[in-house]
Amino acid sequence: MEVQALKKGRIVDLSHRLRAGKERFKLEIDTFFVDEYLPGFKRIQDDWYVMQEVHMCSHVGTHIEAPLHHLKEGRDAAGISLERLIGEAIVLDFSHKKANESIDVQELEKVGQNVKEGDIVLIKTGLSKFYNTPNYRRPYLAKEAVKWLVDRRVSCIGVDCSGIEKLDEEGQPNHRIIFENDIPLIEDLNNLEQLRQERVFLIVLPLKIEGLDASPVRVIAIEGIED
Repeated sequence: MEVQALKKGRIVDLSHRLRAGKERFKLEIDTFFVDEYLPGFKRIQDDWYVMQEVHMCSHVGTHIEAPLHHLKEGRDAAGISLERLIGEAIVLDFSHKKANESIDVQELEKVGQNVKEGDIVLIKTGLSKFYNTPNYRRPYLAKEAVKWLVDRRVSCIGVDCSGIEKLDEEGQPNHRIIFENDIPLIEDLNNLEQLRQERVFLIVLPLKIEGLDASPVRVIAIEGIED
């Protein structure tokens, strides 16, 4: 379920469900009976006892990008501090924006007037419903808007679309701006429209594998636990 009730508050799953062989980036699953995968291992005849291999791109589905994505000496996904990934998040609504339309700094200042130092900033475009379709075409953040977020010393930035860059822009300058300031980026979030509050408690957990420039993540928002 994408939304679940707690005794106090509610959980909203902000991650896409992935389907092997049907994602924009590689995701394949090979299934073996355990005795096929581990020669010499004894399996009861006709018993369903399997192990699997997963072959995937580090950017498949809802994923977090680390500075290593653009900076050779940048930190990898396993090295992102959990302090940047667990804590208060604020949702900024830009769902009125169209494909390849800029979110400029003046708009961000107005919508983001409640952004605080240390916040995880979630940009809502409403595009997650078009995930894996031709209509999944995003607006983008102007460079000055990205710098505004950096100046606010936010912990992390997330978007419910495929990125923050102008389509076909060379070099991904917005990525470089945030990565040079050690700010990770979550792309392809889901279900931001299910959130009822501007502020939520967020949990983002990448795979703890050294050397990954990015990692698929399960992103969980919890509402209504502040009292």
